[in-house]
Amino acid sequence: MTDRYAIYFAPPADSPLARFGAAWLGRDAETGARPARPAVEGFSDEHLERITDIPRGYGFHATLAPPMRLAEGCTPDALDEALASFAASREPFQSPPLVLAALDGFLALVLSDASAPMQALEDDIIRTFHRFRAPPTPAEYIRREAGTHTPRQEELLRQWGYPFVLDEFRFHMTLTCELDQDERCALQQALEALTVPLCARPLAVDGIALFEQEAKGAPFRLTRRYPFGA
Repeated sequence: MTDRYAIYFAPPADSPLARFGAAWLGRDAETGARPARPAVEGFSDEHLERITDIPRGYGFHATLAPPMRLAEGCTPDALDEALASFAASREPFQSPPLVLAALDGFLALVLSDASAPMQALEDDIIRTFHRFRAPPTPAEYIRREAGTHTPRQEELLRQWGYPFVLDEFRFHMTLTCELDQDERCALQQALEALTVPLCARPLAVDGIALFEQEAKGAPFRLTRRYPFGA
């Protein structure tokens, strides 16, 4: 398998949000460090390690363009150059504060209200960087098609290679694997105290980040940040 690349929002490395995300998932995608996870009443560390396993592999982020193999003729250097140029043309903005929520069976930090600038950013990234995306392999397409999608999501999957883009985009920073209802409710209640301080102010968005997966099953690494503005 060749490298895969993803374009994500990742909070600044020294921010409380980034420190929480790395500690909660048990891995800093930028440095590789494994900070101590905060204690949660009623959940052992082994339990939390298990229910954060999948998001830990992707790193703490919000997806703007989902993982992709590079299309034939496209190179990592060309992607890097295009990302730098794209970011230089954008202006920083603020989105509504985050809020802890259940989303399709897992817990995530989501925006507390709609954000036109965030939607515009995701739309532009999807359209600008689609030329870098290799078509899904038959196995990838079957795996993505296996979900319960609406007709619109199926249309997006066929056109863009992923069903949750453009008007189906939902900004979220995943915190857990899928959980059963009782476990999810208990953890959500316990997590409130940890996340409320992170949700007190609007979310500042002043750049994007490139994540890379070097081999199948390897964790994604944050390899470069692209600040907005010249």
